[in-house]
Amino acid sequence: MKLLVEVSGVVPAPAAEVFTRLAESLRAQPYNPGFEMDAERRFLAQQGGWWYRGEYTVEEAPAGARVIHRVYNVATWSRWAVPLANRFFVGFAERVAEGFDRMMGDLARPGGGRRTLG
Repeated sequence: MKLLVEVSGVVPAPAAEVFTRLAESLRAQPYNPGFEMDAERRFLAQQGGWWYRGEYTVEEAPAGARVIHRVYNVATWSRWAVPLANRFFVGFAERVAEGFDRMMGDLARPGGGRRTLG
């Protein structure tokens, strides 16, 4: 498993509430083949396709809840092609960060996280 991108931010709400909102949103996504959840550790993961694994952790923070999102290359074959393909799609890290920022805005809204994130 090789880390490709890591982003984080703070939502001004209790960590338990943010974790619940995030879990509901991720679970509601239409394509969700490998969903994992560990509520005790406030850990969520989605894995799909031949290389993608996205992990989320929610931690207590002074201003609310820190959400950390990591994208990993978990390919077991042609692992070398993932970074190459993502370089051809220039801006992969930026797209991950933009999607994360939208998600954080959704989580911060009253009743946030109710719609499918993407």
